[in-house]
Amino acid sequence: MAVNNEQKQQSQTVEYVDLAHKTLLNSDALYKYILETSVFPREHPCLKELREMTEKHPKSLMAVPADEGQLISMLVKLMNANKTMEIGVYTGYSLLSTALALPSDGKVLAFDISREYYELGLPMIEKAGVLHKIDFREGYALHLLDELLQDENNKGTFDFVFVDADKNNYINYHKRVIDLVKVGGLIGYDNTLWSGSVAAPPDAPMIDIIRNLRDYVIELNKYLAQDSRIEICQLSVGDGITICRRID
Repeated sequence: MAVNNEQKQQSQTVEYVDLAHKTLLNSDALYKYILETSVFPREHPCLKELREMTEKHPKSLMAVPADEGQLISMLVKLMNANKTMEIGVYTGYSLLSTALALPSDGKVLAFDISREYYELGLPMIEKAGVLHKIDFREGYALHLLDELLQDENNKGTFDFVFVDADKNNYINYHKRVIDLVKVGGLIGYDNTLWSGSVAAPPDAPMIDIIRNLRDYVIELNKYLAQDSRIEICQLSVGDGITICRRID
C-alpha cells in the first residue's frame, strides 16, 4: 500500500496526517517536475491507463506511484531478471511495470489476498500483451510462501521480489523470501518511511492507519539494518522503498 504525506506546520508541530501526495517531497512543484520531465513522458500507455483508472478508485492511495514503478522497471532490467515475485498487487501498477520490463519468457509470481482489485487492472495488463508473464495466485501470502519453500527447487531461484502488503507481516515475509531469492538477487520493501512517521516522536499527531502500523515499519527497518545476509539501500521514492541485495 503506497501511503504518502504532506507535512504541515502547526504551532511548531509536524502533523503526519495528510496523505494526498505520492511522495515524501515537501515541494509540490518539484515532484510535478520529476513526473512531467522524467516519468510520464516515458510511461507505457497501458500503465498510464491503469494509473488514471486507479486514481479514481476509493483506495487509490494503495497504489504504487509512477516514479516508483519506473524504479522497479529499471531494477528488473539492470538485473536482467527473469523470475520475479510480487507480494501485494492491488490494481497492478507495479505488477505491470515488472511484466513489461521482463523478457518475453520472464515470469512474475503475484500474490494477493483477493482477486477483486487485480481484476480491475486486468484489461490493461491484457492490452499490454504481458498476461502470459504473470502467475497470479489468490490467498494468504505467508501460506503460499510456505508452500513454495516446501520444494527445495524453489530456493534461491528468484531474481527480484517486491513486497507491498500488510506491514505487520513484513518481517515474516522477509524470513521466507530471503531463502527464495538468489544470492545477488534483490528484495524491495515498499512504504519503509511510512508517511515520514518513522522519524516522528511517538506523541506526534497521526491518522490511525499510520499510528497503528508505525511500530511494525520501524521494527522492520531495524531488522533489515542488522541482517548480515543482505546489503540495503533505503530510498525516499514514493513512501520510501528499501532495496535489499542478498549476499549470503
